[in-house]
Amino acid sequence: MRRLHFVLACLFLAGASLAWWLSAPQPRFSPAQWQALGLSGDADRGRLMFFAGGCESCHVTPGQTDPLRLGGGLKLRTPFGSFYPPNISSDRIDGIGAWSTVDLANALLSGVSPKSEHLYPAFPYTSYQRMTPSDVADLIAFLRTLPAVRGRPPAHRLHFPFSLRRGLGLWKLLYFNDAGLSPDPKQSALWNLGRYLVEGPGHCGECHTPRNLLGAMKPGLRLAGAAVPDGKGNAPNLTGGGPLANWTNADIVEALSSGFTPDGDVLGGGMTAVVRNLAQLPKSDLEAIATYLKSLPPIGEPSTAKP
Repeated sequence: MRRLHFVLACLFLAGASLAWWLSAPQPRFSPAQWQALGLSGDADRGRLMFFAGGCESCHVTPGQTDPLRLGGGLKLRTPFGSFYPPNISSDRIDGIGAWSTVDLANALLSGVSPKSEHLYPAFPYTSYQRMTPSDVADLIAFLRTLPAVRGRPPAHRLHFPFSLRRGLGLWKLLYFNDAGLSPDPKQSALWNLGRYLVEGPGHCGECHTPRNLLGAMKPGLRLAGAAVPDGKGNAPNLTGGGPLANWTNADIVEALSSGFTPDGDVLGGGMTAVVRNLAQLPKSDLEAIATYLKSLPPIGEPSTAKP
């Protein structure tokens, strides 16, 4: 019996060691690899990436109207508990002012912090990982120009076992491919730009795709509509099986820039912030988004539900 207990203990320790090794954070770039890319970043282009990515929607300091004061703290309710987005202002103590450029790149592209800890995918690096290193460098250059904001948000309040951050390494093995996004040579430049904006910085699938019990997006139902994480309403189907099937490209561009739909309604809920951000982009970007969305084959039955 003692031998059996010894064998079981050894197997348990071996399994735990393997899980610990497999769950280790894996940043995409080492400092030397990032430096070898020779990217200095352009703040003007980074401003567009900032609004394409909707950074202020989650990281803006609550209780004020300046979208560039990024002190964080806006409570995000989910089935796993409540998240409080961090301060990403240039403050060196409470924000990310002391982070290196490669630190920020790895947070965006790999979901790994400068302390070599996994970041929770409430921060949508599962989509941001499709951004090009050049766009990431531009975004970082713009973030460096923003004002410092003092103060830190509360710690996340998550249910067990989701509070065990290391477990995210195993989640990533299952659901995070860290593969980026390659252009489709069979499609037009406009379509490829739209796909990049929708699936990369725009992270539309994070709200508009249903998730499994572990919070991962279901790839076969991408953009097919889903319940909003806080349980207040639904994000509509954006494929040809949803209400956009009856919209023209011009209708989509108008809705994304002004918030007004073809039937005279106004996009509300979480889309209010999305429109506020996308209105900062050039019309050509919105036309690219419309081109890509209108190309999506239908998932589900055609719907007359309002976006």
